[in-house]
Amino acid sequence: MNILWDFDGTLFDTYPAYTRILKDVLGEEAEHEEILSQLKISFTHAFTHYNLKEEQISYIRKMARSLKPQDLQPFPGVKDVLKRAGCNVIMTHKEREDVLAILEHHNMSSLFADLVAGDDGYPRKPHKASYEYLHGKNSIDLAIGDRELDILPAKELGIRTCLFQNTTPGADYYLPRYEDFETVIGWEAFK
Repeated sequence: MNILWDFDGTLFDTYPAYTRILKDVLGEEAEHEEILSQLKISFTHAFTHYNLKEEQISYIRKMARSLKPQDLQPFPGVKDVLKRAGCNVIMTHKEREDVLAILEHHNMSSLFADLVAGDDGYPRKPHKASYEYLHGKNSIDLAIGDRELDILPAKELGIRTCLFQNTTPGADYYLPRYEDFETVIGWEAFK
């Protein structure tokens, strides 16, 4: 099975760190769960929702990029799924240098055959161009993401989809944790 992965919130549990950064900007009255729910839609959505000024957005982006690879941990069980897959690729809005540093730190670089990063010049999700490129090179069977915008391009291309820790309608599969991959998705359907 060849899998296209989102990065933030899908491979790595990055939202707690991002939520802390945004809470630092918004102040004590901002609710942790509300910040997280807005970020889970998209960073741009959260910035608009909280009516942030350009200097606040720049600060948030700078602080997010300053996070160390050891500050961001892969989700439990994800390495086992990656090792079993035939081919893994990533499509992320995160900068290539940051993704590669995190993967290298966690000894995961060898588990990925390809990557499209935010600074590679492709339009942002949910535009399908980056998915089309990765699918053309790697014959993707399944796209896994934690947000609806992660699965929309795959659906447009006829690729099966999985939402991780998200029950928004529209995905083919819903995965609460990677330890459940075999039960929820299985490998047989993709041979």
